[in-house]
Amino acid sequence: MPVETRSIRHRSAVGRFPSVTLGFGDDAEEAKEEPEENNVEKENACRQWLRKVCPCCCRKPNDDDITDTLVTGIDDVDKDEGTDGEKPVTGDSELDELLLKVQSIDLMKSKSGQNRLEHHTNLYQSDDFIIRRGQNFLMWITLSRPFNPNTDKLHLELKTGPLPTVSKGTHVIIPLVEDLEDDRWEAAVVEQKDKRIKLSVNSPPTAVIGRYQLMVETNCLNGQAISTHDPANDIHMLFNPWCEDDTVFMDSEEERQEYVQNDIGRIYYGTQNQIGVRTWNYGQFDDGILAACLFVLEKSGTPPSGWGDPVNVVRVISAMINSPDDYGVLEGNWSGDYSNGSSPTVWSGSVEILKEYHRNRGIPVKYGQCWVFAGIVTTVLRCLGIPSRTVTNFSSAHDTDVSLTTDVYLDENLEPIAYLNADSIWNFHVWNDCWMARPDLPPGMGGWQAVDATPQETSQGTFRCGPASLTAVRNGQVYLKHDSTFVFAEVNSDKIYWQRNLDGTFTQIYSEKKTVGHLISTKAVGSDERSDITHFYKHPEGTEEERIAVETACRYGSKSDAYSSPTAEDVSVEVAMDGEGPKMGSDAELTITLRNSSSENRKIILHSQAAVMYYTGVHKGTVSKDKTDVDLLPNEVNILEWTLEYKDYKDQLVDQAALMLTLSGRVKETQQVLATQFSFRLRTPDLIIKPIGMAVIGEKMAVEISFTNPLPQVLKAVIFHVEGLGLLPARKINYGDIGSRASVSLTEHFVPTLPGQRKLLASLDCKQLTQVHGVTNITVQENTNGSL
Repeated sequence: MPVETRSIRHRSAVGRFPSVTLGFGDDAEEAKEEPEENNVEKENACRQWLRKVCPCCCRKPNDDDITDTLVTGIDDVDKDEGTDGEKPVTGDSELDELLLKVQSIDLMKSKSGQNRLEHHTNLYQSDDFIIRRGQNFLMWITLSRPFNPNTDKLHLELKTGPLPTVSKGTHVIIPLVEDLEDDRWEAAVVEQKDKRIKLSVNSPPTAVIGRYQLMVETNCLNGQAISTHDPANDIHMLFNPWCEDDTVFMDSEEERQEYVQNDIGRIYYGTQNQIGVRTWNYGQFDDGILAACLFVLEKSGTPPSGWGDPVNVVRVISAMINSPDDYGVLEGNWSGDYSNGSSPTVWSGSVEILKEYHRNRGIPVKYGQCWVFAGIVTTVLRCLGIPSRTVTNFSSAHDTDVSLTTDVYLDENLEPIAYLNADSIWNFHVWNDCWMARPDLPPGMGGWQAVDATPQETSQGTFRCGPASLTAVRNGQVYLKHDSTFVFAEVNSDKIYWQRNLDGTFTQIYSEKKTVGHLISTKAVGSDERSDITHFYKHPEGTEEERIAVETACRYGSKSDAYSSPTAEDVSVEVAMDGEGPKMGSDAELTITLRNSSSENRKIILHSQAAVMYYTGVHKGTVSKDKTDVDLLPNEVNILEWTLEYKDYKDQLVDQAALMLTLSGRVKETQQVLATQFSFRLRTPDLIIKPIGMAVIGEKMAVEISFTNPLPQVLKAVIFHVEGLGLLPARKINYGDIGSRASVSLTEHFVPTLPGQRKLLASLDCKQLTQVHGVTNITVQENTNGSL
């Protein structure tokens, strides 16, 4: 590869050869007397002399590696063929002493050193040099002789991406200055010890993130030299939530510790009446995860020049975590058949998935569902320095036609019309919030932004969603990018029921304004409690502000005139559940309350239908149907008991053990329509994890994992999955069968590697039972015996 050299004319030389003054005759004689066996290229004397006179015009035949040290000027004449590229030696000792060359670079990259501590990157379990933009760092350079600021020049060069370009910020030239200024690439000498100089280097808060190659170029009266590129000196640049001028700046240290530095979290699932929770290992500091995250960015094929903008980076990550159109990290699967990969419920963290994707050079990992996609997004964004959290929305709408309403179509007999009911309401859906300013939007739209990597609908031709400003979503400003319409519909769309007329048209017969978007949840800052963040997404239900937001949003939807018209309603229906709800393996019992608020009798024909559902709201199969005539006296409240027996649902269940009761009916006297749907799940037991022995770094310990099968049937081919950051890497245990109602336990041994409060996670998976998991806290002590 040709190497660019720079013309140096310090001696007011003229003509083609700027430094032809003395000594070339002697040099030529030396070249002729050199033994032939040492002249590897076997050049003739004329060519040797010409190369020595002008190395830029006549280079050595194999001197084409851009990462080797380049020396331009008179000293390059007698460069030793066998010399290490970082420490070139010339045949002319006097000139060699005068030339300024880089002998070594020390980036001071120790995890416990000043750079990593001040940049808040000391938790990364990697020996790479990891820093954050908008902040200065220190480095030592050892030169071939003492640096003379009067005659010597020095600057740093950083390059990232396949085609580094100065104008695009991917090829950075860092000059040496007297005093550093903010918001720019600069370096200053802060200390000098003989041949060593200590530089303070500053980066702007808008710098492109990623992996930079570092070279040092020196100039002096005698010539120019460029240091060898050493991958060990590559600089990994991240976003900086601690820097006020970075668009991802977060001013609360407590929130930075939670949303950037916390490597473990809680993900919520289930239904709004039965919220389940599982612990998730984000593991953003695990060795190899930063490399995997940067690989994901590179695999996207997007230009690195755009990686300085967190909006762009988040959009890329949203697309790259799923696999449909860009061979991203994880392949989604909602079929219930996971025989070609791992069941989504098996995963307890992101580390194993990201490392497998990186190790296999970009082959999607099988399989995931929404909480897995969201867990990985949190890992990647936190690893890159963007504050983020995993968010669960209960009763989450999936709007397929940009109507900003959730539409249910019924036939003349009030039966659902399956082929028209494309919209759905998921029992729960998990996505992410990330924190950043939004200079691309009107003022006030910064802060939390929703981003969703689960492939549902395309955005600009790619399966991705966000970042959408939560402020815009809350106020119904769905015209603001990106994908605010979809997020708004997920959390605040009205559910509208349509009935088919005899002529094939549809009439709006009922609407529910408070069905969608409940108990939007995330892990609380600094604790394992659930934090309800619904107020970030929507005004309180039924308030004037909330209705204005809905009307504002719907003006931009495909059914802008589809508002429910007010009707006189004197009969209402509600479904409720006692306590935490039914358990897996038992009958499911609910209560239906019918309330007549009029002073007249009311007769209702009530239809009930129970169906097994995927948690996404997709119907799998009906397991029971019933029809009941109910007579209500004036102002009467009638409570009906509804039961679904275990034998009716046991062979139909899918992931999440989710069911839905649909009620519909009509009041005979007024023709008022009643309609509601109630989602619930069957609770699964937890794994009980009990540590055995003291937890000390480097010393073997064990945990006992216990489980009781709640089903009156054998669990086949049971798999346990165990992992814990700083305790043991992900481990899969093929246990075999577990008998009906049987209790089992197993013991796992491991050696802790990191001190402090740690969490050990375990999950169980089999065809008959999913979403069984457990967690225990283990406090690991330092090893005082020095046995490591």
